[in-house]
Amino acid sequence: MKIAIVCDVLGMPNNGTTLAAYNLIGFLKERGHEVTVVCADQDKKEEAGYAVVPVKNLGPLNLLLKANNVTLAKGDKGVVSRAIEGADVVHVLMPFHLGVTAAKLAKKAGIPVTASFHAQAENFTAHISCMNSRLVNHITYLFYYRLLYRRADIVHYPTQFIRELFEKQIGRELRCRVISNGVNDVFFAPQKEAKRKGKFTIFCTGRFSKEKAQQTLIKAVAKCAFKDDVRLCFAGCGPREKKLKRLAGRKKVDADFRFYSRNELPAALHAADLYVHTALVEIEAISCLEAIACGLVPVISDSPRSATKAFAADGRCLFKAGNARDLAEKISYFYHAPEEIAAYREKYRSFREQFRQEDRMLEMEQMLKDAVSAKGAI
Repeated sequence: MKIAIVCDVLGMPNNGTTLAAYNLIGFLKERGHEVTVVCADQDKKEEAGYAVVPVKNLGPLNLLLKANNVTLAKGDKGVVSRAIEGADVVHVLMPFHLGVTAAKLAKKAGIPVTASFHAQAENFTAHISCMNSRLVNHITYLFYYRLLYRRADIVHYPTQFIRELFEKQIGRELRCRVISNGVNDVFFAPQKEAKRKGKFTIFCTGRFSKEKAQQTLIKAVAKCAFKDDVRLCFAGCGPREKKLKRLAGRKKVDADFRFYSRNELPAALHAADLYVHTALVEIEAISCLEAIACGLVPVISDSPRSATKAFAADGRCLFKAGNARDLAEKISYFYHAPEEIAAYREKYRSFREQFRQEDRMLEMEQMLKDAVSAKGAI
């Protein structure tokens, strides 16, 4: 097939949406499909298979985007029209200007459109201090639907959680598929067991932003009697990094903040003792699944706005969202009972197999084929 994949946000692989895009692009190319990627990454102008549009200028919001290492794309109709010409299907990643432009032009040209749901309302409203406003979040979802998802022949939801949430918000059911973004095999690969030297290491992956709530983990460890024997590894980047570092300093908690490449991350996860996922808002959290695939036991926020809580084996692996004291108790349990960590690893052994990326990418490929096959019937 000739497939156009439209990415409002691409750039560095430092967030789940970008990783999902690169994984899908690479898989489809390996399967022999002709893939054209439409994005705003200026460094890809001379690279085959890419159609590059200008960067969208959002004035004062440019500083916010830069802090998040994000570049948004402008919906250049000329570039997009040439990129999707002759395509069998157009797959859109985000409900923003470039993706919406591509969906409109594709529908006008009679080309099937599929669209992934990677943008929870709070991922946007957190940056305008409205993350907890039900009205603003509801309006955001209505805009997402009106701008993009009503135009999609098939909507891709990474989890059943986000499907139910979005369709409740817009008051209708959409033709869709629920398909995990999957975990790359590199995280399943057997690695030499790292010798536990020094402190009890807790890993936490995610963008350093308000909705990820990493401060809860720092405050939780500060409450532990054994805090001097704990080391926190925060993997990511983002606008709240300095605030989190200052908090760790005030609480006298040993915490390391850095961005891990995809090649570095599996080894770092294998060397840790426990994984904690603090996010209040999450569509799927592949980062948590990657940790589980590496054999780590997760302790996960039970936030009602996060799909990740479904990955908890039982109550020992859940803590009250934003509650540092409850999280401290869960960490203490595993710290004092290493044999329980080994037992929980066994509990997760069969669970993690269902998220192997290749199987999930085959489902994504079939979704695209189904959209093409149903062109005359949709």
